[in-house]
Amino acid sequence: MWIALILAAATQFDHAHAAWTAQLGRFVKDGVVDYAGWKKDEPALDGFLRQLVVVKKEEFDGFTRPEKTAFLIDAYNAYTVRLILDHYPTGSIRSIGLLPGSAFRRTFIPLLGEELSLNDLEGRLRELGDPRIHFAIVCASKSCPKLRATAYRAAGLEAQLDAAARDFLSDPRKNRFEPGAAHLSAIFKWYGDDFSKAGGSVASWLGRYHPLPDGTRIDYLDYDWSLNGR
Repeated sequence: MWIALILAAATQFDHAHAAWTAQLGRFVKDGVVDYAGWKKDEPALDGFLRQLVVVKKEEFDGFTRPEKTAFLIDAYNAYTVRLILDHYPTGSIRSIGLLPGSAFRRTFIPLLGEELSLNDLEGRLRELGDPRIHFAIVCASKSCPKLRATAYRAAGLEAQLDAAARDFLSDPRKNRFEPGAAHLSAIFKWYGDDFSKAGGSVASWLGRYHPLPDGTRIDYLDYDWSLNGR
């Protein structure tokens, strides 16, 4: 399947990511993904992946920072969906591969002249220094942020990332706040350095969206890796 994508004819890249938005609008509702329905229309998803594959590294290097961010976020999410469809039905992305987590390390994605894994894509996003990307990329699991029904795009990216952060923090299934305690998603534990570099500490960074009184105890919730599907 990947070879067929590489051999696809090049077209001018659409920074509005309209083809991805069209797919999301059909198969995602309030973060819940209709993988069974999407499985019946895989060629349409592959049409968007072809748009990503033909972007050369030199072209990508010329993108603006918002264009690079949106490109990598949508690539991560689209290839994650592609991975799930390749193995559907499955109950969890962690069931794919010989060991839990193999899917993130061993998925070889032809992008920007290289073969990258989902972990590689995440790493490139982390290098951009904006921890809000952790609320935008979605690993097909219930404890992940919601998969949006529209693509991320350079135009309006700041508002989209802010909305993603606020939505994630306000979801009591993923973060819970009570007097004296904050029960946070494990994302804040795994990527604590990203939030600390951007805001001084996890608690300080959170203050932009949900101020924590001094002395608030922080702990981390278990992560539900069940598929974010119907």
